[in-house]
Amino acid sequence: MTLSDGRAMADDRTTGCDLIYFDGVCQLCNGLVDFVIRRDRQRRYRYATLQSERGQRLLCSMGLPAEEFQTLVLDEKGRRFVKSTAALRICRNLPGLWPLLYLFTLVPRPLRDAVYVWIGERRYRFFGRRAACRVPSEEERELFLD
Repeated sequence: MTLSDGRAMADDRTTGCDLIYFDGVCQLCNGLVDFVIRRDRQRRYRYATLQSERGQRLLCSMGLPAEEFQTLVLDEKGRRFVKSTAALRICRNLPGLWPLLYLFTLVPRPLRDAVYVWIGERRYRFFGRRAACRVPSEEERELFLD
C-alpha cells in the first residue's frame, strides 16, 4: 500500500520485523527460507520474493536489475544489506551456533561477495529451479508478504 504522496505505508505484518527478499523460484533460496523459518522462533523475519511487486519496487529503489534475482536482500528496519552481508546478518539472529558465522564479516566484503556471486551464478544448476514462485503453507502464510 502507498500513501497519497507515494511513500510506502507500513504493513501490519511487517511492524517490528525485518524483511528477507529472495528469489522465489530458486531451490537454494527457498531452502534458506525454510531453514530460517524453522529456527526463527521469535518470528523476527517476514519474507517476499524478488519477483513480487514489492520485491520489484525494492530492486528498483536500490538500483539493482529487476530481471536478475542473484541477490538476497535483508531490510533491517530500513537498512538494506545484500549478498553475503545479508546472509551473515540473518545467521547472526538465529539461535544456537549460527551467529558464529557472523565472524565471516571479518573477511573483506569483495572476497565474500565473489564467493556468493560464484554460487549464485550456478545455483539453478546445482540446486534446481521451481516452475513458479513459492506458495506458502497455511502455517507460513502470515510470514509472507506476497
